[in-house]
Amino acid sequence: PLQPLQAKPVPKGSRASRRKTCEPEIARSLIKKIFSHYAKMPVARRAFKIVEKCATRYFKQLSSDLEAYTTHARRKTVEKADLEVLMRRQGLVTDKMPLHVLIERYLPLEYRKLLIPMAVSGNKVIPPCK
Repeated sequence: PLQPLQAKPVPKGSRASRRKTCEPEIARSLIKKIFSHYAKMPVARRAFKIVEKCATRYFKQLSSDLEAYTTHARRKTVEKADLEVLMRRQGLVTDKMPLHVLIERYLPLEYRKLLIPMAVSGNKVIPPCK
């Protein structure tokens, strides 16, 4: 007697293993814009490729350091304190140069408002309620 053909079960992990995992990348135009702003001169293509590679490695290291600080503090969310510790270790934040001074000096107003929330009324600066 003939038996009906049955479909063979497909292993669950086969589809995921075929997909290639790709890491997110920083936009080349953003890196070029930032670098040319600070370099204030044209950059050769070969030199820019090296700059791009360095920027990618820098942000990978930055992310892994922040992850380590967060894990050490037994948290799942990176907080401002983690970033401040990292910047202190890099020598960017010191007693003479606190984090909010760096924020005010280098970031545009819309980012400053997000990172240092304060309500302004007339000539008075009122810290936010917690």
